[in-house]
Amino acid sequence: MRRVVAALGRTFITAGILILLFVGYQLWGTGIYTSREQDQLARDFETTLSRDGVPAPVTTTTTVGLPGETTETIEPALDAPTIPAEGDPVARIKIPKIGVDKIVVNGVSRDDLRKGPGLYPETALPGQAGNAAIAGHRTTYGAPFGDLDQLVIGDLIQVQTLYGVFRFRVTEQLIVAPSDIGVIDPKPVDSNAPSKGLVPQITLTTCNPKYSAAQRLIVKADLAPDQVALPAPTSRGNPQISEEGLSGESGSTSPAALAGLIAALIGLAWWLLFHRHPSWTTWLVGAVPFAVALFFFYSFLERVLPANY
Repeated sequence: MRRVVAALGRTFITAGILILLFVGYQLWGTGIYTSREQDQLARDFETTLSRDGVPAPVTTTTTVGLPGETTETIEPALDAPTIPAEGDPVARIKIPKIGVDKIVVNGVSRDDLRKGPGLYPETALPGQAGNAAIAGHRTTYGAPFGDLDQLVIGDLIQVQTLYGVFRFRVTEQLIVAPSDIGVIDPKPVDSNAPSKGLVPQITLTTCNPKYSAAQRLIVKADLAPDQVALPAPTSRGNPQISEEGLSGESGSTSPAALAGLIAALIGLAWWLLFHRHPSWTTWLVGAVPFAVALFFFYSFLERVLPANY
């Protein structure tokens, strides 16, 4: 009986350590990947700005609204912008209040959101007449929208695009069900003044509460009244926005289970080898393949979770 209890104790301790390692991988390990991708995206974005002859923005000391907030001095072009390919940089988003400075990519697939915030392809580009909806992680992959709940009405959101710099002011924060896709409607119209046409706005979405995907936290912001919006999209037809890609990949369940089984078998072989030949050399020989197998297991397991978790 004592052996059984001891074995169960060791099993539970091992399971607890593996869970803690997975949490660490989720919260910090994934951020390393995103940081590397963001560095490359930033270089690509600046290269595109230089190649297309669009000057980089110059930050002035002009106060906009709240003390300490600055704006950019570049006026946007008025031609309809070209839509970047999926996964390519679309814009740089800055939210001074919560320290956000990230490159936004075109797309909200799992691979897209691992790089940084992603623009729903069916919505407008930032600065266009219409709604530019952007999704981002709340707790993993650098957590670009981790503090989105701290934004209040009037806070500044600044977006640098290939066609100029646009300033938005937060107008609303709300929490909705994941199935409520109406909040990212690409064609919002002011109900009080429908004759004015589409409202140029930006919508940021992330999971809520932290460490859960039960709800969606939504922050809406309108283009500053002193700025001119770009023409609305004309080539995207009738968009069909869905939650696909934001709720995890069910197809990754089997690979995750297989990777977990392989990691368990390697771990068992490592344990048996160490008990027969207890030494630091044996421990290191088993630790390396187990760590590699565990990394692949965590990678597949993470994909089962919601994409902007």
